[in-house]
Amino acid sequence: MKLQARIAGYRRLREQALWRLLAADHAPELIGLLQSLLQDGERRLPASALHERLQDHLDTINASELPTELPRTAQAYVAHWLAQGYLERRLPEGSSEEEYELSAQAVQAVRFIAGLHSPRHAATESRLSLVIQQLVQLAEQTETDPATRLDSLLAERARLDAEIERVRSGKLDAVGGQRALERTREVIQLADELAEDFRRVREDFERLNREFRERIIDDEGQRGDLLDRLFEGVDVIADSEAGRSFGAFWKLLNNVEQSNQLDAAMETVLSRGFARRLQREERQLLRGFTRVMLERGGQVHDVMQHFARSLRGFVQSRGYLEQRRLNQLLKQAQAEALQLRDELGAHRRLPLELPLTGARLRSLSQWRLHDPRHARIDGRIDLSGAAAISLDSVGALVAQSEINYRGLRRDLHELLQDTPQLSIGAVLAARPAEQGLGSIIGYLSLATRHGVVAEGELEEVSWQGGDGQWRRARVPLVWFIKEKRHEFA
Repeated sequence: MKLQARIAGYRRLREQALWRLLAADHAPELIGLLQSLLQDGERRLPASALHERLQDHLDTINASELPTELPRTAQAYVAHWLAQGYLERRLPEGSSEEEYELSAQAVQAVRFIAGLHSPRHAATESRLSLVIQQLVQLAEQTETDPATRLDSLLAERARLDAEIERVRSGKLDAVGGQRALERTREVIQLADELAEDFRRVREDFERLNREFRERIIDDEGQRGDLLDRLFEGVDVIADSEAGRSFGAFWKLLNNVEQSNQLDAAMETVLSRGFARRLQREERQLLRGFTRVMLERGGQVHDVMQHFARSLRGFVQSRGYLEQRRLNQLLKQAQAEALQLRDELGAHRRLPLELPLTGARLRSLSQWRLHDPRHARIDGRIDLSGAAAISLDSVGALVAQSEINYRGLRRDLHELLQDTPQLSIGAVLAARPAEQGLGSIIGYLSLATRHGVVAEGELEEVSWQGGDGQWRRARVPLVWFIKEKRHEFA
């Protein structure tokens, strides 16, 4: 590529949101705010929640000893970020307010800066092995010579037979803890980037929808190729290159066998010893990877279907004819204006009068004052009882928590040595809840497998939290009996 072409390409990139965000006056503060609000936690926020949280962050920054001051309000910054292309705004169907999320280029900028803050090793063993594996697989899958393909399969079978014999003889080569941790983090990074790729796919569908509508409106002929296909019932968005690629990916993602295999592999990896060295966010991403992929893939699938239906309805309702006529009138007006450009100056007075807009005035006597007595409410506060925890909700709470089951089992094993049976309240009276509510959830989870549940009966338990405050809850009455003490060993 010639130098001039490269420089011209970089100038075009400099006008895009990614470069503008990196080169902004308060780039560290802006990127930090965008990452905290719409990257680290929730990826999409309603307008009211975004304004409130952003204003809290702005007040914190301005009250701190940082040298930079951000004088605008939260609403002003959101409007500016939207105009600069850092944010995207949508009104979900059935929602009462708009939702905001980071644009694809803003996500790239945040990832780039975060990567500089915590860089990875440039050449890792896991990356090299991934490249080699993909190249070997590509070479095998593109091989058209049956003899060569057969030799490769025989060599693979010989390697597998040799590996089976080594395992049978007790020679098992397992990946070490550090190498396993490195590979796991490479997988986490790839999985996180893959989940963000859905944003670009959705933008591709939005671009296709706009391009198709522009082609329909700009086509001066009676019937074009795109119109003919739409009238024949062809789903042009699903039939496009982006639509076919996403369709194949969506089909693979919804494969039950592969989904089960992926979930089993995730649970196996998380149960290994090296997985304890992963950060909490990394473990949560691995555990919820399939759910996140299905959720974001479903959103893109719904967007694709909506665009296809709206485009077909736009054509079948003949609405494009009105848009085409309006487009022709605009082009005609522009052509006539260009013809008169040299005859009529910008400051020449024209024999035309445009009526100004106005507002209808109303008398103050038509307004009624607000009487606060009509909106008076009862200010009494009733003391609520202890919150109830059902066994049905335990499964969801356990999946989102990291509970020390080993310590809970040890306590139950020791207490049942001298007691025939114990309830959760009795256990808490003897041993404090080290993890607070997490310990209660852990005891309930163990009770569903090793205890005896008293149907329809509840027990009120209390424990002291990490802040020193005592809390209460009503839980199902369960009994841990001495006959099952060995199950807690």
